[in-house]
Amino acid sequence: MDADRDPAGARERLLSLRAAAAETLGALEATHRAVVDASRDSNADDEHDPEGATIAFERAQVEALARETADRITSIDAAVGRIDAGTFGICVVCGQAIPQGRLEARPTATTCVACVTP
Repeated sequence: MDADRDPAGARERLLSLRAAAAETLGALEATHRAVVDASRDSNADDEHDPEGATIAFERAQVEALARETADRITSIDAAVGRIDAGTFGICVVCGQAIPQGRLEARPTATTCVACVTP
């Protein structure tokens, strides 16, 4: 049995991905704090600075990356929940097994390729 069909192997892979995402999220949160702190300590009019991105833009960009990373963690947690429920690797639409290649590329997948393609 391969690692993505084996719940123990899939769990290990997902937990590794979760740890990496949590580390990334922590770094993004630190970056966000630094950007906010820098803007608080500055009276520069960065909104009219033709030399580069504004502090607001940088803050929004970091916030978007943090939201995306938090969503990834949520997806990973849901996949671990499917392992616990015995439904990991089963398409939620048609009930068939999700192909191995899809699980390798996207271990949090909930649908097979046929059901995700319109």
